[in-house]
Amino acid sequence: MTPYLLGLYEKSMPGTLTIPEKLTETKQAGFDFLELSIDETDEKLARLEWDREEVHQVLDAMWEIELPIRSICLSGHRKYPMGHPDSHIRDRSLQILEKALCLADSLGVRTIQLAGYDVYYLPSDEETCVFFQESLHIAAQMAARYGVTLAFETMETPFMNTVEKAMAFVREMDSPWLQVYPDIGNLTNAAVGAGRDPLADLAAGAGHLSALHLKESVPGKFRDLFFGQGHVDFEAVAAAARSLGIHRFVAEFWYLGNPDWRQDLLNAQIFLRKALRGPLGA
Repeated sequence: MTPYLLGLYEKSMPGTLTIPEKLTETKQAGFDFLELSIDETDEKLARLEWDREEVHQVLDAMWEIELPIRSICLSGHRKYPMGHPDSHIRDRSLQILEKALCLADSLGVRTIQLAGYDVYYLPSDEETCVFFQESLHIAAQMAARYGVTLAFETMETPFMNTVEKAMAFVREMDSPWLQVYPDIGNLTNAAVGAGRDPLADLAAGAGHLSALHLKESVPGKFRDLFFGQGHVDFEAVAAAARSLGIHRFVAEFWYLGNPDWRQDLLNAQIFLRKALRGPLGA
């Protein structure tokens, strides 16, 4: 049995590729699975409307290529947040979530990474937090019905930029279907900015950590950096992950137009497996 699985975030590749092509590139670069994106764009949200034939085409591709989709990054709630003051937008948020759960169930996806925002394009306040909590109760019930785990991503905004903050909601909901899926890049920025140890914060989620986003960052910058360009200590992260029982990781970075993007995929895989190899074994 391999001690860990390393997945690849879909947006690390050109958006012009089809899903079968992305599965093929993911496998050729040496990753174990693909993480699908459902972001706030109409193009990605349209995936929630796939009919039976379209779902079967993706399933057939996974079987033929022998590379699964095992998680979904659901960031579409940035546009339709669960804490929005407008009840119609909150309803839309829950509709998006239920469709994502249905899609995950159809594709055999085990985990949906849930963006830790009450609101994104509006100021967060006491009211939006209350609305978020109310929506989250419904979301946890939906996840239980489908048997798919929802797991909070730690974000770049103060509302949920630490595992400790995410765990407050996990404890309140008290559902096995609501866990934490931290982003170590965001977590490192939040911890360093507050003079804290990011790995101590990661440990605050012990027993509730479903997976880990491996992403690079520097203070004040949360994306568009390649591994080794920032301040995340990936070897220390790997050691902490082993002690906390985390065995599923996803390399999160973005395609930025580099014509040699395939080499970027391979370099990311080599860099991260080297970091993971010591504490976890290869």
